[in-house]
Amino acid sequence: MPGEVLSALKRDFIHNLIVEGKRADGRGFLEMRDITVLTNVISKAEGSAYVKYGETKVLVGIKLQKGTPFPDSPKEGIIMTGMELNPLASPDFEAGPPREEAIEMSRIVDRGIRESKSIDLGKLCIREGELVWMVFVDISVINDAGNLVDASCLGSIAALMTTVIPKDDANGFPSIPMPMRNTPVGVTVVSIDNTLILDPSMDEESLCDTKLTVITDKEGALSGMQKSGSGPLSPAAVLEMVNLARDRAAELRERYISNLSIRS
Repeated sequence: MPGEVLSALKRDFIHNLIVEGKRADGRGFLEMRDITVLTNVISKAEGSAYVKYGETKVLVGIKLQKGTPFPDSPKEGIIMTGMELNPLASPDFEAGPPREEAIEMSRIVDRGIRESKSIDLGKLCIREGELVWMVFVDISVINDAGNLVDASCLGSIAALMTTVIPKDDANGFPSIPMPMRNTPVGVTVVSIDNTLILDPSMDEESLCDTKLTVITDKEGALSGMQKSGSGPLSPAAVLEMVNLARDRAAELRERYISNLSIRS
């Protein structure tokens, strides 16, 4: 689990609050922190977004590069997602190669994009079997105050929604908006003392028995799901968590994604 190891005193404090129906920051169990989404914040990227969940802050940049398609998909472009845990964002992060947490979180984001078929990869083909656009989704964590995955999911889709593919005169490829077909949104639910909580803080993530990140597309269908933590989940609990995540994802999509348009 991410975050510092909680002291026994802090753990008892959070547990006692939950028994009383409260959270340390005053939110209700199903209440999310204030969210900010800004797009086109990196001038040298083809698309970008800054997302703030409370004090959790991530920056997503989209870079495009021409490359050779995979042999089993000669008519399709390529997606690659990576995450950088900046040491300035948390005392738990260290400089160097991507850590296991970064790899796991970037895979969750990547899975949501792929499984929802959010990008029409066929439209990224320049020359079949020879040349396609490669889409690099680069996530940089600026500050970790919990729930990095949800912020990264939202930031990645916001950045893709405002990405413009440059024209390639040499190959007769026109400048087009990123061909988006779907808008997957991730929502994380944690269980502490059998109480379900949305948008966990860093302390809540460190303390929770289990955590489930659910990514749903614009139709409400599952695009990805990742469980962590040693606590067991009954089928009824999983269903409740999925339904909570699906409903909240629809709200987030409507508020932060639906009105995004390609930059001029």
